[in-house]
Amino acid sequence: MSTLGKKTVEDIEVKGRNVLVRCDFNVPMKDGVITNDNRIVAALPTIKKLIENGGRVILCSHLGKPKNGPEEKFSLAPVAVRLSELLGKPVVFANDDNVAGEKAKTPVAAMQDGDVVLLQNTRFRKEETKNLPEFSKDLADLVGTDGAYVNDAFGSAHRAHCSTAGVTDYIKDTAVGYLMEKEIRYLGNAVNDPVRPFVAILGGAKVADKLNVIENLLNKVDTLIIGGGMAYTFLAAKGCEVGKSLVDLEKVLSLIHI
Repeated sequence: MSTLGKKTVEDIEVKGRNVLVRCDFNVPMKDGVITNDNRIVAALPTIKKLIENGGRVILCSHLGKPKNGPEEKFSLAPVAVRLSELLGKPVVFANDDNVAGEKAKTPVAAMQDGDVVLLQNTRFRKEETKNLPEFSKDLADLVGTDGAYVNDAFGSAHRAHCSTAGVTDYIKDTAVGYLMEKEIRYLGNAVNDPVRPFVAILGGAKVADKLNVIENLLNKVDTLIIGGGMAYTFLAAKGCEVGKSLVDLEKVLSLIHI
């Protein structure tokens, strides 16, 4: 095991095994065309490592926020095309609105060592964001009893979804990918042995997702700057007028005590 304290792709034997890899392919698109492929490129080292080691690589990710079930504009089909170009080999796209249904099981069952299959948008299943066991089990069934799971989606790892958390209840051989490992090391060094003055900037709209982070940082940083939409919730907690700006009223009382 690495000095990270977690198993990485360097620590697992994948030859001949199905490996479910949670990536972050939430890339910007316009009219079905990817306008920035940085997140796809960032996932390549982990994917290539698993291919080289003879794994049967099953990739999954969310894209956007489908609200009414499967929507074509949120399909991962363009990602499969770009991945094929970057890897220099075919990436089979399992275009299954059920994500892990028969249209996914068929190409997965046909995989040989080093093959790559990309599943459809995980958020096409309503269970995904609720972390319900039905979808977690379906994903695990694609891997099988001898399979493995690799999480390389640092940007989504804080969410307890089926593809990031629930699936690990049914797949016991788990590891982190190179991107996840790099980000964990970077954050660990930044927080535990920072160069001072240590200034942290937090933004976004969802205060609830970040309260624990904020409380943990308060005793470590010299300055904490709150920006983005959630700044208005903090201002409201201080008694300031915020008009019609975005405010998480449920968290205002909690913030008063921080």
